[in-house]
Amino acid sequence: MYRQGDVLIVPIGESAVPPQAADGPQEPRDARGRLVLARGEVTGHAHAVVGPGRLVREAGPFGPQLLHLPDGGRVVHEEHAAISLPKGWYRVVRQREYVPGAVRIVAD
Repeated sequence: MYRQGDVLIVPIGESAVPPQAADGPQEPRDARGRLVLARGEVTGHAHAVVGPGRLVREAGPFGPQLLHLPDGGRVVHEEHAAISLPKGWYRVVRQREYVPGAVRIVAD
């Protein structure tokens, strides 16, 4: 497992990848060509992957994401050290918090 700030990146085996992920809609890259895992609402900084790969959002209000890195990659952020990831599939989970009456994704 890997963590960068409020983003958790969990390696998953090929057999755990849902069939729709292989053909599902991919998240677009940002203007800098990165796959953005999470963007800071306050700072505008982003947890992002540089290099080849694709990001598929799963259904649901908190939309975990599936990240496929065929050649490995690096997760970068303006305020954290970069993390190198080996090739494979990953589930990307945003940290959540409880507020009275609701659960929400942590704001950065």
